[in-house]
Amino acid sequence: MKKKVVIGLSGGVDSSVAAHLLIEQGYEVEALFMQNWNDTVGLKSEECPFEEDVLFAQMVAKKLNIPFHFVDLSTEYRAQVIDYMFAEYEKGKTPNPDVLCNREIKFDVFLKKALELGADYVATGHYCQKETIVKDGKEVYRLIAGEDNNKDQSYFLCQLSQEQLSKAMFPIGHIEKPEVREIARREKLASAEKKDSQGICFVGKVDLPVFLQQKLKAKKGRIIEISADKANEIIPQSEELKDIAQPYQFSPEMGEEVGTHNGAHFFTVGQRKGLNVGGKAEPLFVIGTDVKENIVYVGMGHEHPLLMRKALFIPNEDIHFIREDLRPTENCERRYDIRIRYRQPLQGGSIHFKEEGLYIHFDDPQRAVVSGQFAAWYDEGELIGSGVID
Repeated sequence: MKKKVVIGLSGGVDSSVAAHLLIEQGYEVEALFMQNWNDTVGLKSEECPFEEDVLFAQMVAKKLNIPFHFVDLSTEYRAQVIDYMFAEYEKGKTPNPDVLCNREIKFDVFLKKALELGADYVATGHYCQKETIVKDGKEVYRLIAGEDNNKDQSYFLCQLSQEQLSKAMFPIGHIEKPEVREIARREKLASAEKKDSQGICFVGKVDLPVFLQQKLKAKKGRIIEISADKANEIIPQSEELKDIAQPYQFSPEMGEEVGTHNGAHFFTVGQRKGLNVGGKAEPLFVIGTDVKENIVYVGMGHEHPLLMRKALFIPNEDIHFIREDLRPTENCERRYDIRIRYRQPLQGGSIHFKEEGLYIHFDDPQRAVVSGQFAAWYDEGELIGSGVID
């Protein structure tokens, strides 16, 4: 009997081609479109992305002659992704909703819906690869970077478990984006020229402060500029990991007030836009926020030393291993390639596993290490684990 695969058909070119390839490979394929958002607050376009996406998905399913199903997961998405996002911003952190969407929605709630349809596997249009090996007589699933370095999306799947990976398929992970487009044109799929989606997963491109003001109130506060000359006083001179892995501590007397803002929780380290402070020789960048005192700290210039960090910390409760068989059982140090944001080139560094958590020490200082984001570590292209930056 043919194995049944339910493809998460989003209306985009990637999932469309993924569905086509599965059919070519001899699978019984059905399409499942998930609606995860139906609110237009904060959207930069008045157009509803959902309405366009579902239309494209239906056209592709019809062209491929596969059954089309629709499921509304907006309640689960709001509870498990958007509410978490609001809570993290309120605490002064910057979450990654796309990572949460994959862990909590696509490979959890959506996966369960697919299994109810009789699926053996669920497939998506992610640019990443999966490999199955046998270790100690047991199947182990490896999550490997996509062949297209410019589109590799393994980072977004850094929180998946072995159980989730066991049911996952990534049909386009071994090919590059231009070829995906070419296949879609050749097969005359409606999504062939459709632009890639941007912004928050399933929500679209949003004006973030407007979006966040659904739950977080605007509150006027000070913008304090700290000069590069102050860096030596603020950056710990110690080589102890516990010291250099902590976010820098700022206070108003370290700098001068240069403007005002509408809420420190609307800003993140490394941000340039939205400060609205002129008259400077170089652009200002956020180097820190204090949501308790409602202060945004900034520094002038892209290379401001207080934008750079050599290390970060992830507490035990926020550490996740895709490869649980590779989780250390004792204090140790290991070399990995590390990424702290999507599309960032992999960075060399060492991970120090301690009783309280792990410390990542980079070979080179990293710009804009952001609390709440995910750090992911790789070994020769395989994503081993990840964690929430403290």
